[in-house]
Amino acid sequence: MGIQSASEYVNFFINLNMGKDANLLNFLNNEKRILKLKLENKSIPKEPLKNGIVILEGLVKEINDNGENNVLKKYQK
Repeated sequence: MGIQSASEYVNFFINLNMGKDANLLNFLNNEKRILKLKLENKSIPKEPLKNGIVILEGLVKEINDNGENNVLKKYQK
C-alpha cells in the first residue's frame, strides 16, 4: 500500500479532482471498504492494510468531530 498517512489520503483525494459533488467522507468510507475486502485475500500482507484502515477511521472521526472543510484545510499541502 502506497499511502501511509492522513495527509497523503487527503492530498490523494484532492488530486483526484472528482468535482464538487464528491466529498472526502464518502471517499474515505469507500477506501476503507476496499481495504477490508483486500484483507480477505490471503496472499497480500495484512499490516499495511490494517494501518490504512486505522488512518481512514481516524480521518472519518476527525470529519465527524470537526467538519470536512476543517480536515481538508488541516491536511492540505
